[in-house]
This record gives sequence, structure tokens and C-alpha cells, in this order.
Amino acid sequence: ARIDDNDGEFLLIEAADFLPKWLNPENSENRVFFYKGELHIIPLSEPSEQDWHLSAPCPTVPQALALLSTRSEEFLAAEPIRAALYKRIQGYPEKIQASLHRARCFLPAGIVAVLRLRPSLVAAAVQAFYLRDPGDLRACRRPFRTFPAEQRVMALVTFTRCLYAQLAQQKFVPDRRSGYTLPAPSHPQYRAYELGMKLAHGFEILCSKSSKVAPDAKRNVISGPLWERFLRSLKEKDYFKGEMEGSAKYLEMLHMAEDHFQRFVSVSEGSDEVSPGDEILTLLQTTTIDLKEFEREAACLPPEDDDSWLDIAPDALDQMLKEARNESLPSTNEEEQKYDLETVAESMKAFVSKVSTHEGAEMPWSSDESHVTFDVDSFTKALDRILGAGSDDLDEEEEFGFSDGDDEDLAAGDQRQEQKVSPEELVGSLKAYMKEMDRELAQTNVGKSFTTQKRGASSVEAAPSERAGPDCGAEDAELAPVDVDMNLVANLLESYSAQAGLAGPTSNILQSLGVNLPENTELTGS
Repeated sequence: ARIDDNDGEFLLIEAADFLPKWLNPENSENRVFFYKGELHIIPLSEPSEQDWHLSAPCPTVPQALALLSTRSEEFLAAEPIRAALYKRIQGYPEKIQASLHRARCFLPAGIVAVLRLRPSLVAAAVQAFYLRDPGDLRACRRPFRTFPAEQRVMALVTFTRCLYAQLAQQKFVPDRRSGYTLPAPSHPQYRAYELGMKLAHGFEILCSKSSKVAPDAKRNVISGPLWERFLRSLKEKDYFKGEMEGSAKYLEMLHMAEDHFQRFVSVSEGSDEVSPGDEILTLLQTTTIDLKEFEREAACLPPEDDDSWLDIAPDALDQMLKEARNESLPSTNEEEQKYDLETVAESMKAFVSKVSTHEGAEMPWSSDESHVTFDVDSFTKALDRILGAGSDDLDEEEEFGFSDGDDEDLAAGDQRQEQKVSPEELVGSLKAYMKEMDRELAQTNVGKSFTTQKRGASSVEAAPSERAGPDCGAEDAELAPVDVDMNLVANLLESYSAQAGLAGPTSNILQSLGVNLPENTELTGS
């Protein structure tokens, strides 16, 4: 079995912290399978006898199944990956019942009849309403053709909690021409009327897109993951031959691709898929609607579920987030809490020292795992390449114009310059620049904003000696070095305090590093 959605192999999100480095959304297609109850991941390259190109980013389904059937034990996912995934799905399918919500809805009798036969269509209707656009609402700005508001009855509808929240929490005012009106908010059945109105809009939108109602609606197949994969494949194969997107030639080729997709691809790969609107209309044509029976059942409906779970207190939300991160809640007794500020500084250093890429920065597992290091040789070589070969050439270009025939002389001059400047001299010169810059900044507001290391009386007398200028001689006291850790922690705590208990960059980074700061309970005047 293989499970995916528009985001690809979405189950791997649960095991994101344990996945191998090579696995990403681009190359995971047809590599992740449940086989005999266990999760299997097919690696990137396999021996050539499998008869498929090693450079292909993703195997086909037949190729992947052939590998699984013969060598499944080699592809069994690592234990941490399986543990993370099974923790997420354990308890199902029994746990599904805890995610359902039953609510009363005042619905057209046709919708009640459809939901009796196909309860799962409530999901398509809610999504159609929740993701509606102005074009979808055109069908709702007139009396409803499929589900008029005249024949409505009370019914108990089963949602998932997610679908119920999407329907209940979104504000919507129906068009007066639709025939759907709402009682006053103080009416005891106001919520049932509102939910029924929203659900009816979703069903009407689905039916308005059906090919049985609108012949032009057949172009709705040009959407979804199947079309997106087809279009992406065309672009990878340079089908559009470099034409600018939106140009006349591009649109002509796009229409040709859409026609081909509708006639061949969508028919062959999605022939068993019927649009929700078509299915609803088919059910309406083949089902007898007994309005009197529905009204008798409405008189003795069971009670609906309590929806107080929609309201979550901030403390409960924090606890849910910490449980999702597998973190134990910190002790509420402040005397028992031990916060080591050195750990804060070391964790941030370890994070900064990690090499990031265009995909983002990785959180180090432990501050003990990686300390801040500085490779002097690599640094000097890099500076030598950047500065050593061309520093004097910039001045020369301002005074003289070079012709194309001077390229060889310029290259020879570059080589001589590289030979003249040694890495030690370069570093010494750089240190001199930095020292002079420190002297200039020491008496500015920028310099005074940093906390310096305590070194007895010498650091106190350093400030007056700086005012005397650089001509004071060797007896000048050395500038007190900046206390990097103290400034780092002070700035982090100041930023954390400014968050006022809300989420922010400081708490997010530190919590990702496993460091939890206490609540800021200090009084302003103390």
C-alpha cells in the first residue's frame, strides 16, 4: 500500500527528524510503501540487474513492487522512523470515533437522502464551501436549482471534527436571492439553520460544477494532483520549448495538452473516479425522497455532540504542543527549576555553528555535540583568494585604462601579488584594522552598549586612556574584550521578555534546542 496526497508522502512528516538525508519530497515518489504491515523505503540506487536506469529520480510502480517482492527485508525502514510513524497511527481504526462530531443541521430533503446513502459526501460539500471562490458563488446568487430552500428538514449529520470546525467557524451571509434565510442568533435552532445553510451551499456548488449540469464543467478535470504531475512532466521534457508562460504560443500548446489529458490520461488513470457533483445528481435521480418520513424522524432525533472542544485555553494549547514534541512539562515549582544560562549560550553557539543550506538551518541535537570552531588556515586562504590577488589592481584601474592586450601582464601581476602577501601578514593586517575599529567604537553608543569582561582595575581605567588618543604609547591599557556569552544571554532574555508569553523567535529557537526558559514573573519595580 502507498499513501499520498497533494503534499506527497505526507506520513513521512511524522518521522521528519529521523529520515535519511537523501530522502526529500522530489525523490520520494514510489519509494515509500507499507508491505506486510511494515514501512519500507526503497533507496536511491539499486544494482543494474533490476532493469531500470539508476539515474532516474523515482522508480515506476511496477519496478518498486518488483523490488519489494524480492528483497523487502533490505528496504525495511529504520527503527526510529517506524517508531515515530506507528506512534502517530496507533489506536486506529478504533480511534476514528473520537474524531467524529454529530450535529443537527436544517437541510433540504435531497441532501438528507444523499447523505444517508453516501455519508462521506459531506467532506466534499464542506470543502467546496470552505474553499469557495467568487466563481463558485455564482450558482448561489439565485434560487437553488438542485437543493431549493423550501423543502428542509432537521437531520443529524456526522462530520469529522476538522470538517465541523471548518463549517462552524467561518462567517458567511447567504445571498437573499438564494432563498436561504437565518433566524435571529437568539433562536434555539440558530446553529442548526446556519450549519444547514452552509452545507447546502457546498452541495449546490458541487452540483453546479457537474458535467451533467454544465457541459463546460468537463474542464474541471484540469485540476488536482494527476493534472499537476502531467503538466510538470511536460515542462521537464521541454514540451513548451522555452515559450514564455502566458504567451499566445504557450497557451496554444497548453490547450493541446489539456485536450490530450482529458481524452486519454484522465480517462485511463481516473476512469473509476466520479466527480462528487455527478455522483450527487445520480443519487438524486435513483432515490425516492420521502419528506414525510424525514419529518417523523426529525421529531425524535438523538442529542447532538457537545462542541466545547472548539474552545482551547492557552495553557491547554501549550500542553498539547509540548506533548506533540515529546517534551515533559516543566515543574510548576520555581524552586525546583534549574536554569543554566551557560546552557542557553552554548546551545545558541552550537546552532549558529551549524552549516545551513538553501533548505534552511538544522537544529543540533545537543550543545555538547558541536562546539564553535575556527579554522585559521581555511579562513586565511579564503581571504587570500578574495583580497590578496586584486587589492592593488583596483587602485591601478582608476588611474589607467587597460586594453585587451594587457590581460597577460595583469595575470602576471596577480601572480606576483599572491606571492608577496603571506597569510600571516594578511591576518596581522586584518587584526590591526579590527583593533583600530574597536578603539573608534569604544567611545560611541554602540561600543558602550556591550558588556565587557571584568578584569579588575585595568578595565576601569581603560576608558580614560582611550580618550588620550593613540599617541599615548605602549602604556595604554588594553581594551577590555566584549563578554560574548553575557551579551548573547542578555539579548536573548530581553527578546524573550518582549514576547510577553507569546510565541516568538527566541522561545522557538531555544525550545527547538531543548532549552526551556521560565515565565517572566519579575515585577517591573523590583
